[in-house]
Formats: sequence, C-alpha cells, structure tokens
Amino acid sequence: MWCYRGGSISTEPRINDRIRVPEVRLVGPSGEQVGIVPLAKALELAQEYDLDLVEVAASARPPVCKLMDYGKFKYESAMKAREARKNQAHTVIKEMKLRPKIDPHDYDTKKGHVVRFLKQGDKVKITIMFRGREQSRPELGYRLLQRLATDVEDLGFIESNPKQDGRNMIMVLGPHKKKTEAMAEAREAQAARKAEAKANPGRSQNAADDDIADGELTEDEITEDEITEDESVQGESTEAESVEAPAEASAEA
Repeated sequence: MWCYRGGSISTEPRINDRIRVPEVRLVGPSGEQVGIVPLAKALELAQEYDLDLVEVAASARPPVCKLMDYGKFKYESAMKAREARKNQAHTVIKEMKLRPKIDPHDYDTKKGHVVRFLKQGDKVKITIMFRGREQSRPELGYRLLQRLATDVEDLGFIESNPKQDGRNMIMVLGPHKKKTEAMAEAREAQAARKAEAKANPGRSQNAADDDIADGELTEDEITEDEITEDESVQGESTEAESVEAPAEASAEA
C-alpha cells in the first residue's frame, strides 16, 4: 500500500556518518586530490584531521567528498548570502503627479522629490493630470514636462517621451547613475556622518539637518508631497514609498 509521508526535502549536503556509499573520491583540506578511497578510510582521515567529511558532489560516481570544518563553512556561506542581499539593487519606478497650472512653490517641492529619486538611482514617471477645459490645452503639460526634464538633466534623461494617455500626459525619466552606484555612495555618506557624529557629538543635530537636506528621510518623516509607486521594472523587486500631497493652486486663467 502506497503511503505519502509529508516533509520538506533537505538541501543540506550529507556529512560524516550520513554518507552511505562504499567509496568516495576524496579531496583534502587544502584542495589536494587524495583519490578514490573507501568510506571508512575517509572517515578515519576526517577524525585524524579533526574535520568533517562533507559530500560536495553527490551525483558523481563515486561521490566527491571533502575534508572541511562544516560549521565554519556554513557560517561563511551565510555571511556571503547576507552580503549579496545587502548589495542587491531594487529598481523601481516612482510616480510624481502634477497639474498643468501648478503653483511655483509646489513645483519646486515636487522637483525636489524627483531629484532625490534620480539620485537614488530610481526611474521617475511624471504624470500631468488635466481637468475640464485643460484637456484642450495639452501644450501646457508638454511644456511643463520639458521644463522639468531640463531642470534635472544633470541627474536624469528622458527615457520615454511625453505622450497623451486619456486625461493624463506621461513622461518617464531615467537616472544617469546606476542603482548599485547610488547605494554604494549612500552607504559611504552614512558611514562618514556616523563617524563625524561619534567624533563630535555636539553636531548630531546638524547631521540630521543634512539628512533632511539630502532627502534621506524615512516614510514617516515625509509629509510634504504625494508620491506613488508604479510597476517594477523588468521583473526586478520593488520598494514602496508614499507621502501626503499638498494643496495645489490651480486657479483658472
């Protein structure tokens, strides 16, 4: 009678007494080739070196085993995986919404967010929202998008030219700086600020002010603008960031 026993399949390599083959191809602690030896001989050598016998290639015939400190090997592997996740770049598209008759102060505020996103290596989707009779004046939105692109040309470029999409006009800006480069620079700047704050505790408040000026605010700290996140780029992972929108002056001409 067939019976299914649930349980996850272990991906850990077999070590020491868990290896169930008559002979193995043994690799020494320094990577030297010992050759094909009986399993009992390999286990004896492992005890002699005070190491573990680890099966590194189970599909080989005979299986390849290596003498190593398995606990140290697992620790180093975990550290490498953690470092790889830390350096992983998350490319997202941030969205910034504007009105054709936006107030100059609101424009400067929104442009500041666009600058921050481009500095972080993210793409920015700019959406101009038309209402009522504004839909008959698409050139207003086009000029506003071109103005914004010119203002941030040192940090980004027009990846997708302005195009009408119903009541909205959309343009996508791409950063000159890669996401990985932006992350590395941000980590270096953060480390420098921490070192300076530790050396001079009296300037800790100034360091916080510098973070605000650089746009390095957490989600709970930003209360100026509304920023929405669009779809991820080419299957890469995304990260969300949202803030409240201010009242925009949109008086009819």
